[in-house]
Amino acid sequence: MPASAFWLRRDLLARFLNHADYIDVELRSARTLRSLLKSAYNKSVRRIISFHNFKSTPSARILALKAREAMSHGADIFKVATRADTPIELGRLLEFMTSSRLDLALAVMGIGKLGAISRVLLARAGSVLIYASVGDVSDVEGQLSLQQLRALGFGQ
Repeated sequence: MPASAFWLRRDLLARFLNHADYIDVELRSARTLRSLLKSAYNKSVRRIISFHNFKSTPSARILALKAREAMSHGADIFKVATRADTPIELGRLLEFMTSSRLDLALAVMGIGKLGAISRVLLARAGSVLIYASVGDVSDVEGQLSLQQLRALGFGQ
């Protein structure tokens, strides 16, 4: 992300912090946005710290290390969104979700060919958030629509 876009995002987050229940910050930006995360904490705004990998899915061990890093920045929720094109990648996400012994809420989801099934499976395994498109079609491969999630029994 260009530096100007980064600072614009930071300024927008700070501007609307008084109106937020949650703030979502990328793990790689958490150190730089330390003062924003502290302000969020002081205003009782919950902090989601996210890790995205749109090319592959790291091992459950690596994801657990990322989660611990997010915890060190004050995360209330650690969000993971990675590729889920193969059963192996989906298995890594499920292993992380079910075997991590962290005192931290997890929001875990896959993107890709097995993205839709990953979101349902991981939600049933305890993922605290499911991202859905409001319209019938999503720009994110494997993301279900709100209507599809409701038909599966979520959000009722």
